[in-house]
Amino acid sequence: MQKSNFTLLIFGLISIIGYIILGYFSTRDQTVLILTAYLSLFTAYIATWHSSKTTPLKFYIYLAIGLRLLLLFSTPSLSDDIYRFIWDGRLLASGISPFSALPIDILSSSKQITGIDQSLFDLLNSPVYFTVYPPLSQLVFWLAALISSDSITASIIFVRVLIILAEVGSIILITKLLKQYQLPSKNVLIYALNPLVIIELSGNLHFEAFVILFILLTVYLFNKNKHWLSGICWGAAIGFKLIPLIFLPLMLRRLSFKSQIIIYSTTSITIILLFIPLYDQALIDGLSSSLTLYFQKFEFNASVYYLARTVGYWFKGYNIIAQLGPSLGIITFCSIVVYSLLSKQKKTLLPTAMMWALLIYLLLATTVHPWYITTIVALSVFSNYRFATLWSLLIFLTYAGYSLTGYQEPLALVIIEYIVLTGFIGYELYNNNNVSTDQSRIYK
Repeated sequence: MQKSNFTLLIFGLISIIGYIILGYFSTRDQTVLILTAYLSLFTAYIATWHSSKTTPLKFYIYLAIGLRLLLLFSTPSLSDDIYRFIWDGRLLASGISPFSALPIDILSSSKQITGIDQSLFDLLNSPVYFTVYPPLSQLVFWLAALISSDSITASIIFVRVLIILAEVGSIILITKLLKQYQLPSKNVLIYALNPLVIIELSGNLHFEAFVILFILLTVYLFNKNKHWLSGICWGAAIGFKLIPLIFLPLMLRRLSFKSQIIIYSTTSITIILLFIPLYDQALIDGLSSSLTLYFQKFEFNASVYYLARTVGYWFKGYNIIAQLGPSLGIITFCSIVVYSLLSKQKKTLLPTAMMWALLIYLLLATTVHPWYITTIVALSVFSNYRFATLWSLLIFLTYAGYSLTGYQEPLALVIIEYIVLTGFIGYELYNNNNVSTDQSRIYK
């Protein structure tokens, strides 16, 4: 056996063992175990990337898909969001809007709802908050409930199958876009084999998988000058999670006024049509309540916000998140608009511009969960910047805060995370490693 093949075999076995441990034999309070397993996976990931020159690319793509399938029958151990997905889906299957009442109120009511009981309620991480998931996410929840209204395992497997299919679609689209942009085809492995992507999407079942798929479709169709189809896909991405709304200003200098009208109108119409089936006053009240809480109460693994919060404690003596959260949201929007207007948009690839816009959002956000980083990892594939890959290693350290008694955020690790991250971003910016391309090359 050749040395390169032997090395690949070793790292392949390390990956298989690592994903089995994280998928089937660990819980998030087992800090040493999960961090050791993840560090081993990340080491194998980097080593595999460097050895990919001597093995056909298809092999690594099949490996990436195989590692996702390895998790098919696992129950998410690092996140409990899936149980809210199931809760919402079972409400919809019973003809009840998940935006109409809090889980705690639904449980205490006298109405009997199939699959809604104390055992499922006890698994929820936010029983006193309204749901925040948009209509296409709710559609998946509803389908999972139709598949099985009494089996959590069946619902988990159904959702995972859809997510793995979305992941495969994203990998295919990345390869096509790399070809469009005349970039190295092996760049697809930056996303396809990334441990954080595999664990958080196919493993923990976060719907960034669908967001990434439709963002990539948006870019692919945009490059084909199919702006109305691109707008529909953009609206679909927003229909799964609201984050892609931050990309809307990026078209201000990238398209003619007529093309802007086409893409913005089709995106808007798509969003409206998606929300119509759920539209009522309960949707408005519930979604507004959830978004208000998100900006004014939730805080996790933040950077700029934590610094500003500290200053707030010095001057006010209390947590000023109620004022600071919305203010940072406004600053985020204005910053992305300024970036869109002042940067050389026509010489910057659309996914690269999206990468920078998303970075602005994440650095100013009050909450940055590990799965939020998966989208920026996907977008970074089309640039020479690798800070997202480094971040996908660093952000996993946030799991060190879990214990049997709850969660205590490891602020020292958060500080290390952002010092290293911003230092590396500065290093990459200094070395000017951006991928720029003129329009003639993109649309060749």
